[in-house]
Amino acid sequence: MPGRSWCQTAWSLGLCLSLLACGSKDQQEGWTIYPLQRNEPHDGLAVVNQPDGFGLHIFLETDTRDPSICRPRWLPDPARLFNGRGSAAFSSGLATRQEFFEAMTRDAVVSSLQQELEALCKQRAPDARWQWVDPPRSEVEVTPVQLPALEEEDLLTDPYEELQRQKALLGDDPN
Repeated sequence: MPGRSWCQTAWSLGLCLSLLACGSKDQQEGWTIYPLQRNEPHDGLAVVNQPDGFGLHIFLETDTRDPSICRPRWLPDPARLFNGRGSAAFSSGLATRQEFFEAMTRDAVVSSLQQELEALCKQRAPDARWQWVDPPRSEVEVTPVQLPALEEEDLLTDPYEELQRQKALLGDDPN
């Protein structure tokens, strides 16, 4: 039955092609997403969104102000990714916020971010409960990071006054 084996082969080939076509939209359009460590595991994500290997290096941070909850802290100013499809990807400078917002519309990017941020939270605050917070998708949704205010003891002293104190301690002060 040569006709039957040809039919089975054609059916198998059709099944394989349809399975390949069912890949994510991001893969079909050539987007590549993978963890790219900055200082510790799970603290960065590479998003290659251009055919030449350029893309975004999204820095991942956690918010643990409440010790019982760990959630993402969004930094919408990603670094520019270079050689994203090569053997030694690296980042330098800044990419645009618009590219960040565009990446946040991709299900595969958000899913990867969620996995990496949850792992980062488990690493940094193992006893805290994980809470997902959606990333900003436009400029109006960006909340500036509130840093602690500088206190007097955090400020540098006047260099001239410091030199005068040193001279006085060493006995070199003519006054």
